[in-house]
Amino acid sequence: MRMPDRNQTVLDTRENRLVAVYFRLSLPVVLSSVVTILYNLADTYFIAQTNNALLVAGVSVCAPIFMILMAFGNIFGQGGSSLISRLLGQGRTEEAGRVSAFCFWISLVAGAVIGGLLLVVRDPFLVLLGSSTDTLPYAREYGTVMLAASPLVVVSFIHMNLLRCEGMAGISMAGSCLGAAVNMILDPLLIPSMGASGAAVASVTGYLCTDLFLLCVVLFRSRVLSVRPVLTVGKAYLREILAIGVTAAITNIAGSLCTMLINQRLLFYGDDKIAAMGIVLKVTMIVQMILVGFSFGGIPLFGYLSGAGERRKIRTLMMFCMRFLVIIALIMTALVCLAAGPVLHLITPDPAIVETGIPMLRWQAAGSAFAGIVMLSTCICQATGRALPALVLSLSRQGILFAVVLLFLSFLAGYRGILCSQCASDVLSTLLVIPIMRNG
Repeated sequence: MRMPDRNQTVLDTRENRLVAVYFRLSLPVVLSSVVTILYNLADTYFIAQTNNALLVAGVSVCAPIFMILMAFGNIFGQGGSSLISRLLGQGRTEEAGRVSAFCFWISLVAGAVIGGLLLVVRDPFLVLLGSSTDTLPYAREYGTVMLAASPLVVVSFIHMNLLRCEGMAGISMAGSCLGAAVNMILDPLLIPSMGASGAAVASVTGYLCTDLFLLCVVLFRSRVLSVRPVLTVGKAYLREILAIGVTAAITNIAGSLCTMLINQRLLFYGDDKIAAMGIVLKVTMIVQMILVGFSFGGIPLFGYLSGAGERRKIRTLMMFCMRFLVIIALIMTALVCLAAGPVLHLITPDPAIVETGIPMLRWQAAGSAFAGIVMLSTCICQATGRALPALVLSLSRQGILFAVVLLFLSFLAGYRGILCSQCASDVLSTLLVIPIMRNG
């Protein structure tokens, strides 16, 4: 009988440990991502119960506002996370603490600036997002509150990301859960009397609770992170934060631009189509955010391995994650396509919106396996400091490539072309992954 190769046994054990660490880091991120979905779905559900399609459409066109604020949070949340993970891999804890403090304070400043600027151009901006004359009043109510509270939203993404570098992914998730619980409690209390502004107030209050909880964790439990007044870091560190963070932010900004383009294209077919797409995008976020969680959850580990020079381990872990994400995406796609009607019925009682939304939902979910591959590859590039390849991938499936595909297919096939544009963009974006990851 052939005895097992000792070296192979050691390799298998190391791979199993890597996978175990990956899941320990990523599962809380997935749960936190699901909680983020609940933030959005709670608003959508209680607003949809009003049977006011204009209200649903008005709030739906404001979705890019949240994505823009998330983008600025991710500049310093994901950019800082990537750098801090590599610093910890090199044993430089003092410098990691200084970087974390800088990311916290600069995100508050960035949130105040972007919120103030968008408030100045609020109405033209909402029209650009896809508001019609009928839906603008509702969009104005929701958008005003969200923009006024921009610093609270932006800063929530800082410690949510940075705590994972220190192995506290579960606590980060608990902060998200707290905010979501507050939001869901307040929604049915505020929306009936305050409408769109009530939904925004509930969301903002949830973010405030998340911010305070995570701040307490950093102050009393973290051994590395800091919130001491630090508004500058060295130029080299700032470049590294921005190189990765801006790439991560572009993903969110590109997503908001894509939503804006879809709304502008659908506006020709009526506000009910925008209302249906708004609900569909929230539902498909369930699939997308789970994939995002399993992709972004591994960033601290990939970053640590990169800092320690473990290229073979990075390759091994990457191949496992690719296979795992594709399987998960295919299962979720099948479930969403089969249950499209019942799922939409759970959110809105309007049969017309449900009927319109079913093909939308199926097309939006169809390319999820390809989207997962692109997301994971982008995250690996971010974690290992490969800013340019990460930027290229960020500008593909929900960026320049998507915009080109949307415009081409809408011209070629009209309404049906709009519906299948995201799936087509996901497939084409995957072709970029092969040369980028092969040369990594």
